[in-house]
Amino acid sequence: MHRPLEVVILIVAFLLQPLTFVLADDVQTIRNTHVELSFSERTGSLVGIRNLTDGQSMLLPDSKLQPLWKIATSQGDIISCREDAKVSFHWRSADELEIHWSFPDGLQVSAAVTLEPERPFAYWHLTLSGIKAGTAVEVDYPIINGIRPLGDERLAVSTWLGSLISNPRGGVSEAVPQVSYGWDSPGALSMQMMALYDAASGRGIYFASNDTTSCVKRYGFMADKLSSQWQITHVLPLHSGSDTYTVPYEAITGLFSGDWLTAAGIYRDWAIGQRWCRESRLANGEIPEWVKQTAIWIWNRGRSENVLTEATSLKRRLRMPVSVFWHWWHGCSYDEGFPEYLPPREGCTSFRSAVARARRKGINSIVYMNSYQWGNSTRSWAYEGAERFAARRIDGGLHSHAFNVFTGRELTPMCMATPFWRHKYATLADSMINSYGVSGIYMDQACLNLRCYDASHGHTLGGGNYWVDGFGNLTKDIRGRVSAAHKGSILAGEGSGEDWISYLDLFLTLEASRERYMGISQTETIPLYQAVYHDRAITFGSYSSLVYPPYDDLWPDAYRPANREKPLPDDFNMQFRMEQAKAFVWGMQPTLANYHDSLWDQKPQEMDFLRRIVNVRRRAMKYLLYGVYTRVPDMAVPTEEIDISRISIYAGRKGSTVSRDRKRVSSVYSGAWKSEGGMLAFALANISNEEHFLQFSFDASDYDLPEHGKIYLISETGRKFLGKYTGGKVEVSLRMLPRDARVVEVAP
Repeated sequence: MHRPLEVVILIVAFLLQPLTFVLADDVQTIRNTHVELSFSERTGSLVGIRNLTDGQSMLLPDSKLQPLWKIATSQGDIISCREDAKVSFHWRSADELEIHWSFPDGLQVSAAVTLEPERPFAYWHLTLSGIKAGTAVEVDYPIINGIRPLGDERLAVSTWLGSLISNPRGGVSEAVPQVSYGWDSPGALSMQMMALYDAASGRGIYFASNDTTSCVKRYGFMADKLSSQWQITHVLPLHSGSDTYTVPYEAITGLFSGDWLTAAGIYRDWAIGQRWCRESRLANGEIPEWVKQTAIWIWNRGRSENVLTEATSLKRRLRMPVSVFWHWWHGCSYDEGFPEYLPPREGCTSFRSAVARARRKGINSIVYMNSYQWGNSTRSWAYEGAERFAARRIDGGLHSHAFNVFTGRELTPMCMATPFWRHKYATLADSMINSYGVSGIYMDQACLNLRCYDASHGHTLGGGNYWVDGFGNLTKDIRGRVSAAHKGSILAGEGSGEDWISYLDLFLTLEASRERYMGISQTETIPLYQAVYHDRAITFGSYSSLVYPPYDDLWPDAYRPANREKPLPDDFNMQFRMEQAKAFVWGMQPTLANYHDSLWDQKPQEMDFLRRIVNVRRRAMKYLLYGVYTRVPDMAVPTEEIDISRISIYAGRKGSTVSRDRKRVSSVYSGAWKSEGGMLAFALANISNEEHFLQFSFDASDYDLPEHGKIYLISETGRKFLGKYTGGKVEVSLRMLPRDARVVEVAP
């Protein structure tokens, strides 16, 4: 499992909305009833944003004047508005302003803002011409600098599952005068949206783009004590053969009132009409039934007796479908020997027999194969001439990295656009599915995106959409090789991303267990991706485990810990329940890492809690598999402080495997869901050792429910009638037992 690096970088666009213009001194201004935007006549920079609803200025009056755009060259130079530029303003129509910069050396920059008539939203366009061949690498546009602090700030970011950063400028100090955040898209961002808002007033700034072609771009946010800045970095194709470049999509900015879920709703209104949703494998019924019916995934490692045998035992206990996510089955050492996966480490005959035996018992397994890494210390790296097809940086170097801390040997990303790599990978997948009989391939690092500057690969250099397109071609090739006997096979991938919804059947999103691998910070996981795409893509996965991490048998003995896969201290049992509760109420398929049948004796309360979750979820699939995430009504939820372990994903790490902290968390987790038929459900999970009594109420009209209806309770034993509601007011009172999971259903 490889987490993407959150690259520190610039980002884009903020701003508002519609129309008309006036001239004031050296400022050009456009406005509508919601907002007023002002640009410097001399430089074209954005110098003022005024919210006309409340009269407040969004920019500081003494903020440092920044250009509206910057161009970065391959020589490391930065081009922006210089004194020798001629700046002019043109109105293409009543709601579209173009700012034009003309330079003596022939460079022409045209930036346009189109205002939406009915909403406080603006669409930002950019065209460059007169570019010297092969010089422009990136362009930042628009740059909105000097944004006033909004108050109790929250920054919602569409990382794979979603992140909410409290007080994003909180790290600023004398020693660190500015904090910066940055994420790539497609890649570390699962969607093209971010939002900054005040948690108290709800006043917020929405930021997105409408790229439907998967072009490389970067989003970022930076702040100091007084202000913040937004911008988007568009990555240009190098040596494109043209001296003109138009960004093939728009940046979108606007004002909104609400929170991260409000912003998700704005984005969903656009997103569900796009190609990836129209071609969603879930929505179009292309995902095999065994995947949708999986009650729980077991994420075990090693030989079949530690994986398939354990999964079979769990299936017997639960009497529900269990599927397997299988690491370390391969003959090479993890994180250094890829893609020399074959033969399996336990031998071909034993592996085939174990897989076939498990499938006869209803156990489906997907096996690990990294989607683009090749170990450059392997024999095949030299023998097959792999280096020619590796992704290259702009300086010609490789993107090599040593993930394996025990050996220090590197993996090198291959270029997804090359037929050589796609053929290599598809051939391996063909063997695993058709010859070894596995039920699918887990493609590690799938929902990531690298730039490649190798001209011999036949794609645009650096910028463009060749990576995601190449991934789509790879999945098409793999599916085309699957024999009729194995048509129920699937492709899963690490992370989640809208650009991959039409290519993958299953997305591994690990942020429900963020504390386990990232520790405690001002960043909390939120189900942002679920709020937009839950009914279009299946998510699963968690590092949630009750034992110390495993250790690959092929790694050096010197670092092999004695406590590998032994039970963790009971202090961390609540953390396990918290992780499982989040996944349950957020509509993810349950996942348990490093399962052993002995845990029923060693950790009986935790395993019983997991059993309840699995049982209740199975009875509420129309919500928790197919439903649309919606807002939970206000409810008073108790909290408590629990022990948190930050623990190595794999044992050893050349030091202590566990660090300890404390965190105050909710005792009861909740999620709200609408079904296709308009019914409403609330998933609830009590992680506490104490009983809790919940009461909440809401107006039926808030959820498009009729004035009269019925309330049901779904528990592990079934569905029972709780009562009726009338007069458009729904009131719920519920006793949550210790370590309990329930679903409250409201039906017309």
